[in-house]
Amino acid sequence: MDISRNTENNTVAREERKKDDENVVSVGRLTWLRFKRNRLAVLGGVFLILMYLSAIFAGFIAPHDPRMVYSQYVSMRPQGLHFFDTEGNFHLVPFAYAVESAVDPATFRKTFEIVPEEKYPLQLFVHGPEYTILGIFESDIHLFGVEEPGRLFLFGTDSQGRDIFSRVWYGAQVSLSVGLVGVGLTLVFGSILGIASGYIGGVFDDVMQRIIELLMSFPQLPLWLALATLIPNNWPSDRTYFAITIVLAVLSWGSLARQTRSMVYALREADFVTAARYSNCSNWRIITRHLLPNTMGHIIVVATTSIPGMILGETSLSFLGLGIRSPLVSWGLLLSDAQHVRVLLQQPWILTPAIFVIATVIAFNFLGDGLRDAADPFAK
Repeated sequence: MDISRNTENNTVAREERKKDDENVVSVGRLTWLRFKRNRLAVLGGVFLILMYLSAIFAGFIAPHDPRMVYSQYVSMRPQGLHFFDTEGNFHLVPFAYAVESAVDPATFRKTFEIVPEEKYPLQLFVHGPEYTILGIFESDIHLFGVEEPGRLFLFGTDSQGRDIFSRVWYGAQVSLSVGLVGVGLTLVFGSILGIASGYIGGVFDDVMQRIIELLMSFPQLPLWLALATLIPNNWPSDRTYFAITIVLAVLSWGSLARQTRSMVYALREADFVTAARYSNCSNWRIITRHLLPNTMGHIIVVATTSIPGMILGETSLSFLGLGIRSPLVSWGLLLSDAQHVRVLLQQPWILTPAIFVIATVIAFNFLGDGLRDAADPFAK
């Protein structure tokens, strides 16, 4: 009887432990639940996912070649899609009117007037200029377009007659990737050097901190400009692209290194680090297997909040003519056409890329705030 009672008690205890295990939520699960409660962070993350996917498939979304010049449509206003024609008739499929150039008799400026007799319905999955996705897949299928000889310029054209809508999405490839590549380099330098500085200490730590203080003592934008001027003008565009990312990364790793060093100071005397040291683990193993994983959450948060600065840095350099150069396209390079007041007054649609820059930076800030709060899932 005692044996059966003990067996029953053991069964009950096992069931209770099983229930307790099921009720225990991992740190990763708590982090995700806390992140989901921040709606702005989720919205920012979804927006950024859509932006990066659109940048990858820019050739598919863009109806025109970003370098194609349409001389008869120079400085044309954004062209809208219509469901109702000039006679008030409804069309189930939206269409674009043909346009022809004219001269305003009052200002003698070139204008564009619609041709009511020529309508071009919007079509999906049309053939157009060839493009590549990720440099691997080739295609000539575009998401939308109109039949020849019709043209569709949703964001208008620039002073050379190039489609701004297509150039915005191709520019996203450069501007968004510069942020990722630059932050990737910042993570490599900042995290490793910061952890090594905090763990090793001594002369190495003193030298590293003096270097960081020297870098952080200069105003960031003038130092960017000074380093960007060292890039030769005759370099090809791809080499200039990587040079700009290195310039942005070199001046941004110091802040991450200093924050990581402070965290390592608190971790290097922890029991698991002491046990690893007494087990004859090498410094490299302690850094990579123990210290780096325990600081990775903070590093990811810092990286997320640093990407907007990288994007704005590239935009500023390209806007001033010291960044990305043709034939590459970036948002900053597109905005460089809006430096003159005359252009802003007569062609305000040139500022369209600024909307994408602002929206992307705000989305990254929302995402960074959400990740920073979620990194401490036990906080209220």
